[in-house]
Amino acid sequence: MHFLITGGAGFIGSHLTENLVADGHSVTVVDDLSTGSLDNLTALADHPRLRFIQDSILNRELIRAQVSICDRVVHLAAAVGVHTILERPLASLKTNVEGTESVLSACAEFRRPILLASTSETYGKNDANSLCEDADSILGSSSIERWSYATSKKLDEFMGLAYHASHDLPVTITRFFNIAGPRQSARYGMVLPAFVRAALANQPIRVFGDGAQRRNFTYIDDCIGAVMRLLRGSNVTGKIFNIGSDEEVSIFELAERVKQAADSSSRIILVPYEEAYPEGGFEDMRRRVPCICRIEAHTGWRPTTNLEGIIRKTILFERSRQDRPVSVPVHALSM
Repeated sequence: MHFLITGGAGFIGSHLTENLVADGHSVTVVDDLSTGSLDNLTALADHPRLRFIQDSILNRELIRAQVSICDRVVHLAAAVGVHTILERPLASLKTNVEGTESVLSACAEFRRPILLASTSETYGKNDANSLCEDADSILGSSSIERWSYATSKKLDEFMGLAYHASHDLPVTITRFFNIAGPRQSARYGMVLPAFVRAALANQPIRVFGDGAQRRNFTYIDDCIGAVMRLLRGSNVTGKIFNIGSDEEVSIFELAERVKQAADSSSRIILVPYEEAYPEGGFEDMRRRVPCICRIEAHTGWRPTTNLEGIIRKTILFERSRQDRPVSVPVHALSM
């Protein structure tokens, strides 16, 4: 099978690309490298079943042409990271909304099934004990730019379901909850790699706010396992699936656990939100934990790597990355 993966040079996309190629599939990656990196595709450099195109999902003619020659689409490309959203709100909205509509329109035209990636951000400030896929979205004021990302991804979900209803397009939607592990960049505000890199350098570990906000983390291999099951699954179209873990941790406790696992002398410091995000427009939520009953019922999937394992594996990767910097020439993968 021939897959088109938008955002395939990103953290999740590159791992999925590797898994699909290893399974014998061909993959075309479209990525503008605004947040992805060719380094993430090092293991597949010059692989005959991988084709890389550096371009934007806003290029409708390109997307239409690539969808027409593939068998299935995985749409992962999006503007990501709090700082990205706060610094470039209009460009982020265009990428997340117009880009997704471009992909969905092409999939409908050529009858290509699509897995559409969304995010736990769509639940907003809903801090229920266990968020099921039908739980309410409680989003903040439109004057707070932080909520534009959640709103744009929720609109992506509405569009995906509308294309499914109106065009009978096979659409499956995933909501990712804090996926973490090797290759995740700290550059866009991702908390675990930021903590790990600070700890390994014995620099202060910066915890935003009071650190009492609670999250869960899912290892990248578990995430890819869930996506692969959905791609192979039946009776999954027209549905939304949480992909996450039920193991909660406060952000301050996460910092403590990273420091201990890294045998670090780092100090843990609390940083007020107004200092962390001087551009303003930020508001946090206190708790976010998913219910994963739906994906378990449909595919049998549950995560297998606990938080201790996620921290340990991330530390091992970051240490190896420091020892062996990698770089992939663009010409090796681009067409």
